[in-house]
Amino acid sequence: MGDVLVTGGTGNLGRVVCDKLREAGHEVRVLSRRVRPGQSVRGDLRTGEGIPEAVAGADTIVHLATAPRGDVEACSRLIAAVLPRTPHLIFTSIVGVDRIPLAYYAAKTECERLITTSGLPYTIQRATQFHSLVMRFFHSQRRLPLVFAPGFDFQPVDVRDVADRLVAHVAAGPRERVPDIGGPEVRSARSLAQAYLEAARRRRRVVGLNLPGRVFSTFRGGAHLSPEHADGGVTFEDFLATRF
Repeated sequence: MGDVLVTGGTGNLGRVVCDKLREAGHEVRVLSRRVRPGQSVRGDLRTGEGIPEAVAGADTIVHLATAPRGDVEACSRLIAAVLPRTPHLIFTSIVGVDRIPLAYYAAKTECERLITTSGLPYTIQRATQFHSLVMRFFHSQRRLPLVFAPGFDFQPVDVRDVADRLVAHVAAGPRERVPDIGGPEVRSARSLAQAYLEAARRRRRVVGLNLPGRVFSTFRGGAHLSPEHADGGVTFEDFLATRF
C-alpha cells in the first residue's frame, strides 16, 4: 500500500476518510498546522510553509481542505509544491459547482481547472450536500418559533458513503473526472425539515421560503442534484438516528 497524504484530515469528511484508509491498510499522514506525533505532518496551505516537505514521498494526495476563502490559493500552492513529481491527486468538489453563481462554488470550479491543467494524474469527485450541512441549517433555527425551508429539493449524502468512494479512488488510481455521488433520495427541503424536527423531538411549523435571484433559481432548477447517481446508502433519517 502506498503513502497517502490527506489535507483537511481533521474535518467532517477527512476524519472518516483517514479511518477508512487505515482500515484498508494505507499509510496515512494528515497535513496540519499543528503536528500530532505519528498522525500528522506540519504544513500550512494558507502560506505554503512546510508544504514541499509534507508532500515529499506521498504516492497519493487526497485534497479535502477547504475554507470560505482562500481555496484557490491553497490548491495552487499544493500543486506547485508537488511538481515536478506526479503523485495521484484526488480532489472533492460539489455537484453543480460550475452552474451555481456562488463565490465559494466559483473557487471550487477554479480549483478543478487548476488540477486538470496541472499535468498531474488526478481524480475529481463531485458530491451533493452532506447530511450534516442540511441538519445544521435546520438546527441553526432551533430557537425560532418557525422553521424555514427553502423552496427547492436536496439530495443529501452521508460522509461515510463519500469516504468509501474516495478510498476506492486511492486503490484504483487516477480516473480524471468521475461520476458524481449523490444521496439515496431527492427530497423537498420541507420534508427534510420535518424529519429533523421529528428526530429532535421539537414541535415547530415548517414554512416554505422562496427567494428571488439567480442563485435560488439555479437551486430550484436542480443544478445541485444528481438523481442519476443516487449511490449513497445512508438516508437522512439514518443519519439523524445517529445524532439524536
